[in-house]
Parts: sequence; C-alpha cells; structure tokens
Amino acid sequence: MSPKNVIFKKVCKDKSVGVYMGKRDFVDRVDSVEPLDGVILVDPEALQGRKVFVTLSCTFRYGRDDMDVMGIAFRRELYLATRQVYPPLQDREKGIHTRVQAKLLRKLGNNSYPFFFEFPDNLPCSVALQPAPSDVGKQCAVEFEIKAFSAESQDAKVRKRSTVKLMLRKVQYAPEGEGIAPSVETTRDFVMSDKPLHVKASLDKEVYYHGEPIKVHVSVTNNSSKNIKNIILSVDQIANVVLYSNDSYAKCVDIEDSGDSVSPGATLQKVYTMLPLLANNRERRGIALDGKLKHEDTNLASSSIVKDGVLKEVLGIMVSYRVMVKLIVGGEVGLEVPFKLMHAKPDTVSRRRRLCSRNSSAPT
Repeated sequence: MSPKNVIFKKVCKDKSVGVYMGKRDFVDRVDSVEPLDGVILVDPEALQGRKVFVTLSCTFRYGRDDMDVMGIAFRRELYLATRQVYPPLQDREKGIHTRVQAKLLRKLGNNSYPFFFEFPDNLPCSVALQPAPSDVGKQCAVEFEIKAFSAESQDAKVRKRSTVKLMLRKVQYAPEGEGIAPSVETTRDFVMSDKPLHVKASLDKEVYYHGEPIKVHVSVTNNSSKNIKNIILSVDQIANVVLYSNDSYAKCVDIEDSGDSVSPGATLQKVYTMLPLLANNRERRGIALDGKLKHEDTNLASSSIVKDGVLKEVLGIMVSYRVMVKLIVGGEVGLEVPFKLMHAKPDTVSRRRRLCSRNSSAPT
C-alpha cells in the first residue's frame, strides 16, 4: 500500500504540467469509495495559452492495445471523468481543500491548482491476470489512471510531450465482523454397501488475510465397505472475466496430497493447514493478482465484494476462493468450502501488533 507522508509527483516532458498526489491507493468500502484529490502544477509560459485538464479513467483490458478481432477492440473504458484545472473555473481560495492539498498549494505556490474526483460505487477493484513469462505486451487487467494534459480544448488532439499519467489502485479491505464460519458436509451411498460414507469439512472463519494459514477441519466417518485411498486438499482461485465472454478460470494456488487413508468402518478427524501464496505461483499464467503499481510487488487477488444491485457484467474480473476436499474412493467424493481472502484494514493490523507486543511484554 502507499506509504504515509509521501508525495507522488510526475511531470510531463515539456514541463508544462505536473501531478502531485498524497496517495495512489483508494479504499472501496462497498457502499462508498474514498474520494481522490491532488494538485496540478502548471507553467504558464510553457503552456503558451493552452488549457489544462485532468481525467480519471477506469479501463478493462482484455488483450494488447493493437488487438482487434472482427471489429471488437479488446479494451473498454468503464469510466471516464474530466475536469478543467487551468484556467480555474472557480476561485482557488474559495474551494474546500483536503489537508494534503492545502499543504501542497502552500508549498507549490500560485501556479498550483487542486482537483477532486469521486469514484462511482459500481466500478471494479484493481485486478490483473498474471501473464506467462513468455507473454509480451500489457496483461488482462482492470486499471485506474489519472491523466493530466494541456490542449487548446478538451476534445483537441493531445501531444504526448504535454501529457502525464499516474497509475492508481482501487482496493478493498476485509469487512468488519467475523461472519459465519463455513462448513460443508455430504453423505455418499455406494452400490453393494449397506451403510454410507459421511464427510464434513469446515474452516475456523469466513475471511482470511493474505499470508495467513487456513486450517481445514476434516471429519470422515466411513461406514461403507469402500476403502478411502487418499485425501487431497486444494485451495482454488476462481476468476470470472465477466465483461466480454463470462469466461471462468479455476486455478489451484495451493495443494496438499496427504496420503491419508480410511479403511471400511473406520473414522478420521484431522486438521490440515493450507497457505495460498503468490510466491508459489509466480510462473503460472492466468492467476488473478491484486493490481500493482510500477516497481511494487503484489499478491494473489483479493476476493471481490459487490454492492447489492450492481450489474456484475460491468465489473471486469470477479475473484472468489474455495477449499476443495477430495476423497479418492474408486472415484472421487468432493466438498467445496467457500471463503474470502483479503487484506486487513491497516488499523486492524496496528491493533493486533500492539496487542501482541503488550502480551509478549506482560509478566508471567
């Protein structure tokens, strides 16, 4: 995530326009999204009478920019908003500024101007599908971008030398509250067997944080005459590309081949530990990742949480997770246990660290 007390700055090649922002990560709370604000610094001499505009865009990219099949471009703008920054349309001193904007305006002087955007609450979060090592060009992704440029008008042709772009991220944190711990069970009858096989799989909670071990409780009561030869557990990531084709990609991001067997008439109760990490899946094409900024690392994509009433077709890429428990018994008996994989809110992490520090320093 973007560090605190850091200013992100980028200036176009002809030095006419520069963008200054206090952060590049914006939190989606499902019912609302953090507003976006920043400051544009202009050089009136370099502008030579041109105006300055700033745009916020959300783009879904389903392939390279030069791809075009049967007249369908594999790139679609989900959202685009434009503001004129210079000449200002209102008195700078009369506007309401954030604390970061106020500091930047004082520091940068009279040729700096604030801008402000509000995200619609129906846009997806930043997510991308991991390309293979041999892939070239831009990956399939939902991307957010701030672009500032100078031109004679909003619709006039824009020169690259007079344009500056800054990538952003829209992220979600784990929701408040524990939720219901998921639990799934099934009973399977077999031909030539008087009694059934009963299997139950459960998790300790609904939401897990990235990098947190997932304990899977498995209970098997084998009253059948069948021999269970093996129990295999996996964590699957399901990425639904819903904008164009509604393609669904299920990728195993962690697996445990236990080798455990259960004889007829026997029982088994065991806790297995799973740990889905990007570090173990970096070479695999099609794994969904949280959107990343240049030179920063990322992680497996967080689970998508969608506001009620929002059309899923406009959300680009939706991500979910499940634990699969498979019993090999002359075929397969399987259970799917859904869960959410997300980031903890920063204040939640801070509270946990303070609590751990307090407990470790307490007298015994």
